[in-house]
Amino acid sequence: MDGRASSLTITDKIPYLLEAGVKPMVFSAITGIKDQRFPHRQFLAWGPAAFRFDFRHWIANQYGRGLFYKVSTGLVSILLAPLIALEKLTLGYSSQWSWAMPAFVHGLRLIRAGKVDVIYSTGGAWSAHLAGLWLKKKTGLPWIVEIHDPLVIRKDPNDQGFERPQNRDARFRQYLEKQICRYADLAWWFTDGALHYAKVRNPNLNTPNNAHGFVLTPGAEPPGGLSANRTHQYTEQLNLCHFGSLANDRSLSTILNALISLLEKFPEARQSIRVHAYGAPLDPLTVEALKNLKLDDVLLAHGRLEKDLATGKSGRERVVERMQAADVLILLHGNDEWCAEYIPSKLYDYLWTGRPIWGITHRNPQLDQMLLDRGAYLSPQSDPQAVAMALERIWLDWQKRQLIEPKWLPVGVDQAVDQMLSEAKEKIQA
Repeated sequence: MDGRASSLTITDKIPYLLEAGVKPMVFSAITGIKDQRFPHRQFLAWGPAAFRFDFRHWIANQYGRGLFYKVSTGLVSILLAPLIALEKLTLGYSSQWSWAMPAFVHGLRLIRAGKVDVIYSTGGAWSAHLAGLWLKKKTGLPWIVEIHDPLVIRKDPNDQGFERPQNRDARFRQYLEKQICRYADLAWWFTDGALHYAKVRNPNLNTPNNAHGFVLTPGAEPPGGLSANRTHQYTEQLNLCHFGSLANDRSLSTILNALISLLEKFPEARQSIRVHAYGAPLDPLTVEALKNLKLDDVLLAHGRLEKDLATGKSGRERVVERMQAADVLILLHGNDEWCAEYIPSKLYDYLWTGRPIWGITHRNPQLDQMLLDRGAYLSPQSDPQAVAMALERIWLDWQKRQLIEPKWLPVGVDQAVDQMLSEAKEKIQA
């Protein structure tokens, strides 16, 4: 799916896997573009809630979001409403769980036909891992698992994730993590923190007859549209740009509150500073801050950049152009406890642009070190004064035309695929 982090993490690996002689057969939802380089099957989920979700995206992709979209999706929602209510009442899982069913059925057919050597589940959506688990138990084929986001969400630093969650979806994810650590041949997480806590909950990890777990840094391919010329042109405005999703725990209100402190000290900055938001609607905290602080002229919300039919540029290419034109790229990490186990995938695109990054991070030494090693502005989310000081430093550096020159140390995907194949060869072929 164009520009979606969970999709790019997968698709960026494909050329390297093909070059290494791997012959993928990919199963995915119907919401993305079908790949023509190898067998790619797209399945509708069988559950009513996921069917409604997928149907909406499919109609939007095929016909746009006009009258036909509104009528057809509205009708489907009405027809499915009783079944969706029943599904929620009896199971209580997130809607995408039922995609595992068609993936299992079609995967089993291919395995029995002798066309599959290794099961590889990656996500994103945990339904992929559920399908992988079912196929592993049914067939005994080697199973490797790539976990994008932690399956168990801890509440605070003292919470190790052992407590039985009240939410049924969270309980199932806790169960699924245990199954992965027991039955997978290989399992990797994207951060040191995520692997650490998975080991705490599952001491059998990395023991004989259980999964071999390790950390893999996913990286990103150089995005299309990336200019080879990294010389930055200063303008009359200081453009601070954020790309990606926003929420109350990852909010631009953090920047706006720091901006008030800066404007009290440097009133003239109001005419020069602009905060740009790309890729998602503004979160409620940012909307409230705009209203209370009266900074509508400073923050510009551009929404999601889709494919430009006039130029043929993809959404990702358009995003990269805006990234390279930015004075400073904002990396909002969040303020939840799970930040200790998570690095925003947007970081890897940022590193290719050659622009300075302002990381506002929370309890993640690995992420902090990555930013410091490459040259970045850094402030802890939990310290508003430190955030305000970082913004003031950016303002003063920009005035002198001396913003940080980051070191050119992007993280490519080739290193991730090399590690994947090396670990797989050692574990599976042993």
